[in-house]
Amino acid sequence: MTAESGEHRVHWPVPPHDGYTVDDLFTLPDLPPHTELLDGSLVFVSPQRYFHSTAIDLLVSGLRRTLPPDLRVAREMTVVIDRHNGPEPDISVVRAEALIDRCQTHFKAADVLVAVEVISPDSKARDRDYKPHKYAAAGIPHFWLVDMAGQDDHPVVQVYELGEATGTYALTGIYHDHVKISVPYDIDIDLTEIDAL
Repeated sequence: MTAESGEHRVHWPVPPHDGYTVDDLFTLPDLPPHTELLDGSLVFVSPQRYFHSTAIDLLVSGLRRTLPPDLRVAREMTVVIDRHNGPEPDISVVRAEALIDRCQTHFKAADVLVAVEVISPDSKARDRDYKPHKYAAAGIPHFWLVDMAGQDDHPVVQVYELGEATGTYALTGIYHDHVKISVPYDIDIDLTEIDAL
């Protein structure tokens, strides 16, 4: 079939020899929503499960409930790590002064205190292995990994803190029903509230 006969053709951009940059991520036309840039490659995400959406809603609400005035919570915003890396955590806790205006599309990694990834079937390896290494190397002090627990479909939250000596994340807790921690600020989230969403 040819274009004249009604076939819809998709023209994918040819990547530059040295990979895409963050500037490309923000200026290429018609990229699908939530496209990420990892090591110069564009990463497209598949449609989200309902669990993914409700887990994000629950955590955003819980993080905002006790948020100090000098911090903000953002969902699904690009975090610029370097020229070839602009991942999009599901949730970020950022310094309030990093919010320049309501039209901005990204934050600098230096302004992020917590990066949260809710695992999806297509992103397991990226969320569990790849992105935490990128976030740690960028100096983001806290990382949360959220997965769906077995049969009851409740979120399980693994909380990590960046070790100053090692520059890697260390697990500080695994939370099945309730996240109650004091770092980076007092956080108290009842994970069973997902049933009401």
